[in-house]
Amino acid sequence: MVNRRAALAFLGGAASLALTLSACGQSSEAGSASSSEGGGTVGIAMPTRASERWLTDGKSVVEKLKGMGYKTKLVYGDDDPKAQYSQIETLVKQGVEALIIAAIDAKSLNGVLQQAADAKIPVISYDRLILGTKNVDYYVSFDNEMVGRQEARYIIEKLGLEKGKGPFNIEMFAGSPDDNNTKYFYNGAMALLEEYLESKQLVVRSGETEMNKITTLRWDGATAQKRMSGLLTKWYSGRKVDAVLSPYDGISRGVLSALKSDGYGSGSKPLPIVTGQDAELESVKLIIAGEQSQTVYKDIRALAEAATEMVDDILTGRLPRVDNRTDYNNGVKDVPVHLLQPQSVDKTNYRMLITDGYYTAGQLR
Repeated sequence: MVNRRAALAFLGGAASLALTLSACGQSSEAGSASSSEGGGTVGIAMPTRASERWLTDGKSVVEKLKGMGYKTKLVYGDDDPKAQYSQIETLVKQGVEALIIAAIDAKSLNGVLQQAADAKIPVISYDRLILGTKNVDYYVSFDNEMVGRQEARYIIEKLGLEKGKGPFNIEMFAGSPDDNNTKYFYNGAMALLEEYLESKQLVVRSGETEMNKITTLRWDGATAQKRMSGLLTKWYSGRKVDAVLSPYDGISRGVLSALKSDGYGSGSKPLPIVTGQDAELESVKLIIAGEQSQTVYKDIRALAEAATEMVDDILTGRLPRVDNRTDYNNGVKDVPVHLLQPQSVDKTNYRMLITDGYYTAGQLR
């Protein structure tokens, strides 16, 4: 059985050394996936079972940890921050050796993470950065600003904005206001779209461009559908939407439902460009069918592997891999982060998902 006190004592020095190595362009050999004989139990708290993506995350993390010799306790908060808090509290009381947490509400876990710290349990923030607490040891995620940039780049290229084409009508959606990733997706997209909004090549008829005006609580597709329907009714009588910036496939499907209910998708009223994220199976099928335009592929198997290797490194006294030491501040501390790179996917290159083994050809039929 690994020793939590030894693991936590190791964290301070390990994080410092990892950041030094990262700053000097050096890498550690600590990221191996070697089996940890007699490993303890790792608690895994995922946000919801309503999204295909998070079911896959949970399964992948469990499989990776079991392959390393650990036992696991996997819980889902079902989009209820209070339920997730209680679940994590139970995991702490059960004496797990480490916690991997994808937070529902990034600011709601301070109290229970203090309990984890008091019990000498290291915490990995998974995909979503936990805010407002010193008791987060590492963060593992994708380059979330790049996700927004890839969505925006797709719109720019498909509309021919760099060639001076326009004006085009666009509406914008953002993720959940309590998810720290929302601002990274939004900022990445706006970094590229802002100049075209200023030049009026892109026109937001609703005027809703600020992040706090376009968020979608819990990333909910039905909420996005309702908002899109309202936008179409109020602002697009006699006009058409040319593009919709959507940060996530579930939101995209809600947007598409509203558009199709308004008559889009017929020969005389083609669907606009609609972006997305996570390469969820249903949305990839919509891309193949020519309805959703694009998604951002994040291989969550690789994310699960990065998180589990980080836990294994901590608990066995090795040095976790760190790519960035200053850009992910949670309001209390700079959280050392390991970042993975996303890829833009549309109808022209979706077969990479088959080549990577993410989906089979049969699943995409």
